[in-house]
Amino acid sequence: MTLLFLSLAAALILLNGFFVAAEFSLVKVRISRIEQLAKAGKPFAGTARWLATRLDESLSACQLGITMASLALGWVGEPAFAALVEPVLGWGGVTDQRAIHVLGFAIAFSVITGLHLVVGEQFPKIFAIRRPEMVLLWCALPLKFCYAILYPFLIILNVVTSFLLRMVGIHGASDHGSVNTEEEIRALLREAHVHGNLSRSEHRLINNVFEFDDLIVRRVMLPRGKVVFFDVNEPISVLRELVRRTMHTRYPVCDGSLDKVLGVVHIKDLLTVPESDESFDVRTIMRPPKKVHETMPISRVLRHFQATHQLMAFVIDEYGTITGMVTLENVLERIVGEVDDEFDNANPNIVPAGLREFIVNGSTPIDEARRKLQIPLTESDEADTVSGLLMDHSGQILSQGDRIEVDGAVAEILEMKNDSATKIRFWVSETPPISRP
Repeated sequence: MTLLFLSLAAALILLNGFFVAAEFSLVKVRISRIEQLAKAGKPFAGTARWLATRLDESLSACQLGITMASLALGWVGEPAFAALVEPVLGWGGVTDQRAIHVLGFAIAFSVITGLHLVVGEQFPKIFAIRRPEMVLLWCALPLKFCYAILYPFLIILNVVTSFLLRMVGIHGASDHGSVNTEEEIRALLREAHVHGNLSRSEHRLINNVFEFDDLIVRRVMLPRGKVVFFDVNEPISVLRELVRRTMHTRYPVCDGSLDKVLGVVHIKDLLTVPESDESFDVRTIMRPPKKVHETMPISRVLRHFQATHQLMAFVIDEYGTITGMVTLENVLERIVGEVDDEFDNANPNIVPAGLREFIVNGSTPIDEARRKLQIPLTESDEADTVSGLLMDHSGQILSQGDRIEVDGAVAEILEMKNDSATKIRFWVSETPPISRP
């Protein structure tokens, strides 16, 4: 009889471990991964998906199984182990029956509790957390069988549980499988990067994709003052010389200024124009201009480029005035970083000039300055560049030699052009660096 009880105790410990493993694998596994395994025809993946889509009932089945196995283990396990221990105590010289009984019960309780905790709880729990998909596939078929047998009890358990949850103000369906927020996904990406599952470039690329839809055209456009255009009033020889000097691929065509945009010319179109044809009118080869609002998300601008097959657009403000120009390169650089061709000016926006000292281009985007200078520059709704931010801080038009205190640094204006700071010296204070990908 003792041997039978010992065998039954071992079986109950394993049964408890089975339900524990099933429970933690259900909680830990991603339903999307189970869907992939089911589509791939993995054995028992369909059953695992069936259980995962009924998570509340499946977890109730696991809890009921754990409770029943634990209670049964206490009923048969301790007496069986005590029956083995008591004769050993008698052979060891303990003759008092009361002492033998008490010591036997204490030793049996300790052994059965240790086995229950290690084999029936800790080991299956940690194993299921580390290998949730594999464990759930192993447990799926027997767990579904238990689910079917215990179903009437599960209904009662879930009704009572739902009632108690409503009593404390929790309503609605289970949110075990709630979708991760963007911040939670970013945290998972940081953790994956720290543990070496994502390289630094992969981490930065994915973070840039998250930020992509939050950016508007005004923050990536080429400002109006830097746009090079063809004037229809100039002869073709002047326009050719402009192309040789600036080396761009596309040029706006205007009548005197950007206030009168007529179209866009691709440099390939000029190759068909004879060198000697001074009477050529550039309007005969231009394409109609496309315009976008300065507050349009750049994700929509990208779709605009894809739909129109014209990779340049003029940016207008709320009054219809052209404030700049945006190209496909400006948009894609927000994901992949700077992409310079053979003719781009490769001068960096930020150049070290000493210990915690930097020379910064005034048109540098605020987020780039924050990342490279490692200072917490405050965002501004009115400014997109370092020059604009400093003007916003000072509350007036900047002048050469002005010094402005900003978050974590002091800025000195070195050069001005058209009331805009073009070159700025930053002295960065000794502040903890900002953690950014």
